[in-house]
Amino acid sequence: MKRSAWRYIWAAKDIRRRLLITLLILAIYRLAAHVPVPGANRAVIAGIFESGGAGGTLLGLLDLLSGGTVSNFSVLAMGVYPYITSQIILQLLVPIIPALQKKMEEDPREGRKWMEKWTYILAVPMAALQAIGQINLFTTFTGGVPVIQNFGFVGGDLLLSLAVVISMTAGTMFAIWLGELISEFGIRNQGLSIIIFSGIVSRIPVNFVRLLADEQNRIILIVISTIVTALTIFAIVYVQQGRRNVPVMYPGRRVGNRMSMPVKGTLPLMVNMAGMIPLIFAQSLLTFPAILASFFTSSPNEFVSNAATTVTNLFGGQSDFYWVLYFLMVVAFTFFYTNVLFTQQNYGESLKRVGARIPGVSPGAPTQRYLNRVLSRITLPGALFLGLVAVLPWLLGLIIPIGESTGLMLVQSAGLLIVVGVVRDIFFNIEAELKVHGYEDALLVR
Repeated sequence: MKRSAWRYIWAAKDIRRRLLITLLILAIYRLAAHVPVPGANRAVIAGIFESGGAGGTLLGLLDLLSGGTVSNFSVLAMGVYPYITSQIILQLLVPIIPALQKKMEEDPREGRKWMEKWTYILAVPMAALQAIGQINLFTTFTGGVPVIQNFGFVGGDLLLSLAVVISMTAGTMFAIWLGELISEFGIRNQGLSIIIFSGIVSRIPVNFVRLLADEQNRIILIVISTIVTALTIFAIVYVQQGRRNVPVMYPGRRVGNRMSMPVKGTLPLMVNMAGMIPLIFAQSLLTFPAILASFFTSSPNEFVSNAATTVTNLFGGQSDFYWVLYFLMVVAFTFFYTNVLFTQQNYGESLKRVGARIPGVSPGAPTQRYLNRVLSRITLPGALFLGLVAVLPWLLGLIIPIGESTGLMLVQSAGLLIVVGVVRDIFFNIEAELKVHGYEDALLVR
């Protein structure tokens, strides 16, 4: 049995330096998260969150991804979300455009460099467009009350509008830069994830105070929240650790004039390869009809107004129809995104190039088809699990009426996917660093 290696973390100078740099950068990020957008009316933003509905649901998701900065409407109000959006767009374009797919397959290392470069480039216009979109959405959800007075490039204050868009875009790029600094000088390859993680964790005291504010249901809310959080963390860890190890035979090595025996190995396929991306896809698409309909709720035409109100009620996050459709879309997007990622990796050709093969399966395309079938079967429980996590607040509401706290728990259940995943990756990263420094003990006794 391995002993705990916690006592070595502070003793290893390089690991200690990386942890301190990570904490310093996170402190800078949290400080910048309280710098407001020029001319922003935070009281209006707070009113949207309190009102619930489509606006509160969508802004709750954006607030989660931005690390709580949307509720403050700071210059980091978009967090690193434009970068994530750009990354998803490019990943989806690769299998669609043959030239891009060929580029990624012929030289994966150069393909990744190309992907990273264009993700940064695309993130800039995406951030500017999202900044304008956020402000317009806020104004729509407030019934026309402007979040920023005189904002607009036509009929508004042009200099103020430019200052707002530039400051929000710069805030996003600053957050991305801080994430890259963490990956380079702090905890390796975890920068952007830790940025989002820090925002979610920083909201725990605020969420706890909101639970305490409900004097009538205070005790039951705390008990339910504690039990559900513990069970959800256990389930997330269990599912995220799920693997299907496919046996692989690797060719032996030449030793003098002889070849050694083939080497037995495994190809681990994850139960949940998509992470939280399906929840983001489903939530964004589901709230879009409500956002679009909100422009017509005050139409002078009674039929248009009633139809828009109906659509807003159906897709506003308050109806049973919304939650059932949300569950189905999360499951569907999990299969879709997993297939996109796995197709890009093209294990069939990769194994063929190194001379490896799966016993009983022909190399190349047949191997890829076989792995696709295996992955589809093991993805099903992962997809159902993500769907259950997404609709967990609704399921709890059917069992025990918890009122306004349903929306609060939605953030917790979805955010736990990120929190648990990041903590797990940090542990593995630090363990790898410890082994590099000659420490063989594990952080967690297994």
